Amino acid sequence: MAHKTVIPFQNTLVVLMDSISYLNEHDQGAFVVSGSHGGISSARYALAVSLRGVVFNDAGIGKDQAGIAGLELLDTAGVPAIAVAHTSARIGDAVDTWASGMVSAFNQAAAARGVRMHLSVQEAATCIFSDNVR
Repeated sequence: MAHKTVIPFQNTLVVLMDSISYLNEHDQGAFVVSGSHGGISSARYALAVSLRGVVFNDAGIGKDQAGIAGLELLDTAGVPAIAVAHTSARIGDAVDTWASGMVSAFNQAAAARGVRMHLSVQEAATCIFSDNVR
């Protein structure tokens, strides 16, 4: 895969990137699906650009929930953030995350849009794209 692949989905740009480090100002307003872990360092990349939402891999969650710790940080900026189970999608593979990822963790901003456990990434994206905040 190229560094980024842009696909249309429900009138929103979805940007697939194997690493969140590929994120730049041209991705502003997009829904980003990354293959990166959902740790603090990944969240900092996501905070640098105003995003509609972002998806990470939980990377097995790990000690002190390090693999998903960034979701809470993104909540402070109101960015819906999701992690998929490392058993559902390959780490570092955004295409697989988009096609096969299943929600294993999410922040309050995502929950307010109706995201819940075990949704597919595309189902979760549909929730985030809706204008219905709960």
